[in-house]
Amino acid sequence: MKSDNVSSVAVILLLGFQNFHGIKNFFFLLLLLVYIVTVCGNLLIILAVYYSRSLHSPMYFFLSQLSFSDILLSSTIVPNMLRVVWSGGSFVSFIGCLIQFFFFTATESIECLLLTVMSYDRYVAICNPLHYASVITNRFCVKLILTCWLLGNFDSIIVTITLSRLNFCGSNIIDHVFCDFLPLLELACFDTFMIKVEIFSVAILFSILPLIVVIVSYVYIIFTILKIPSVTGRQKTFSTCSAHLSVVSIFYGSLIIIYVLPHQQNANALLSLFYTIVTPLLNPMVYSLSNRDIKQALRKLLTNFSYYFAN
Repeated sequence: MKSDNVSSVAVILLLGFQNFHGIKNFFFLLLLLVYIVTVCGNLLIILAVYYSRSLHSPMYFFLSQLSFSDILLSSTIVPNMLRVVWSGGSFVSFIGCLIQFFFFTATESIECLLLTVMSYDRYVAICNPLHYASVITNRFCVKLILTCWLLGNFDSIIVTITLSRLNFCGSNIIDHVFCDFLPLLELACFDTFMIKVEIFSVAILFSILPLIVVIVSYVYIIFTILKIPSVTGRQKTFSTCSAHLSVVSIFYGSLIIIYVLPHQQNANALLSLFYTIVTPLLNPMVYSLSNRDIKQALRKLLTNFSYYFAN
């Protein structure tokens, strides 16, 4: 960082949930339980996909990557959030805040791209089933995943460097539970309108365009499903993408609630729980409850684990 851009803010105070002091212990235990269930649930999905031959297909390979991304997202946010809740507020260094923001932005961007890749996979499987095996090859899947991770980290690098070059002064207090983009901008010493325009342009590329691809894919998917003559055939075909559609709705719905819809500033911390805790928690549940193959694989995996530990 250049000398004329050195920040005068060395430490940042995260206020957390100031209205939850009366139930601090309960809320701490609830967050801890949710975090454990989130990590274990997503880890089980990854293990089930890895060990079950019936799940060795592109759709489940992409799902395992989504679960890995969810684990990273939760592990980036929740451990420090637990410290903030337990202490009623917590100090974090400015560099530490930027590091947390980098990993948070990277995992969110990667998740947007992964959901887009998964929607394309469902589009090819339903709209062009005869060409599926030749289009969605193992090599192509690996290239897509590598592209998602590289682009997600590239997006995060751009946004984090932009933030790090700002001059921060005055108050070092953030009424939030982690280092998010908008709360950090409020600490800047000058008008941040152009910075917001720049970041919004990046968001269009890595969030809005993927959402448009998802919507267009599902428009084609729905039209294709409606052409199936039998009701049973339509239901069976739609069931192959219903879990993914649910996850997409939860993920983008949470982002829209936070970053698009107007709301009170002091509600930011509470609303942020949707996309940092609730979404990673629900993703494995949605897939495990609505997919028969995953349920069977998880049942077999847990049976093997029980037999292993019993002996």
